[in-house]
Amino acid sequence: MKMIRCLLGDIITFQRGYDLPRTKMEPGEYPVVGSNGIIGYHNQYTTEAPCITIGRSGNVGGPQIQFGRAWAHNTTLFVKEFKNVDPVFVYYLLLTLDLGNYAGGSAVPTLNRNHIHSLPITIPAEIETQKRIARILSSLDDKIEVNYQINRNLEEQAFSFYNNLVNEAKQQCELKSVAVLNPARSLQRGSVALCIDMAQLSTSSAYPNQGIYKSYGGGLKFQNGDTLLARITPCLENGKTAYIDFLKEGEIAFGSTEYIVLSSRGEMPPQFFYCLARDKRFRDYAIKHMNGSSGRQRVSADALEKYMIPSISKEDMRLFGQNVEPLFKLMRQKADENIRLSSLRDTLLPKLMTGEIAPIKKEL
Repeated sequence: MKMIRCLLGDIITFQRGYDLPRTKMEPGEYPVVGSNGIIGYHNQYTTEAPCITIGRSGNVGGPQIQFGRAWAHNTTLFVKEFKNVDPVFVYYLLLTLDLGNYAGGSAVPTLNRNHIHSLPITIPAEIETQKRIARILSSLDDKIEVNYQINRNLEEQAFSFYNNLVNEAKQQCELKSVAVLNPARSLQRGSVALCIDMAQLSTSSAYPNQGIYKSYGGGLKFQNGDTLLARITPCLENGKTAYIDFLKEGEIAFGSTEYIVLSSRGEMPPQFFYCLARDKRFRDYAIKHMNGSSGRQRVSADALEKYMIPSISKEDMRLFGQNVEPLFKLMRQKADENIRLSSLRDTLLPKLMTGEIAPIKKEL
């Protein structure tokens, strides 16, 4: 595979995005792409497809691609011109460059396009080779996105069972009567255990990103069947939650003291509490009961223990568990598959970009 050395500015030209306050967004089909992702939709666009952006301020250097027209926000730089190079290949190339390291400024780091245009790069000389590399990597990302969509659908089905269950209930009871919040568990300080940080929780998926094993020095402890709920601003408002069912038998993991851990007392299926944590009524209650004199606010376990939940019959709870347990198992399978696919993509990405691995000329 023939490789050429050049500057980043030899193959693309970046331009600063355009300001668009949320108050000025008009309902439309075009995503408004900020440094952290899509921040809204508008009836006008600034870039033709594909729209490739990198964070200019905020999440500096993080590349994103939209395969349709989009509005590139002024917190981003967008590719104004592609110079005889495949656009999708460019997106994957940018993922390998750690552009955030080139940000300047002390208070609010920002990325100057002139600084990165002069970066030396090595790329495949032939555009057809670039396209083959892009197809290999994007096929993995496409499969990952399909799995995400499947899991979103499965979660919607689980919530449908949950809503039917709670909306038909006539009696109520306090949450603490059916769940233990922040249960005490044994984990010796200094022992190595899996840690799940707040950043690894998702706002749209039941399953967190993989944690890392490290020495336990404090924090809340949890095990399979527990639900994690962020209790601090803005994570609570954003809906950061997780359902834990991927630990080894008997394993205890730990994480931030800014979680609320919901653990079933045994009467209710554990999946019920994940659905509860995602229930807007519960989240509105939690937000209403946040406190803090300065800085971030947080809700306490004591406040959530008093939340009134529907009192469900044992038979109805049995049927609920019977319906939702297979859905969560399938979601777990799809989440595990995405971990493997992501690992494969991340392994192939630098090898394909540097020419260590050459893409075959004809995909199977």
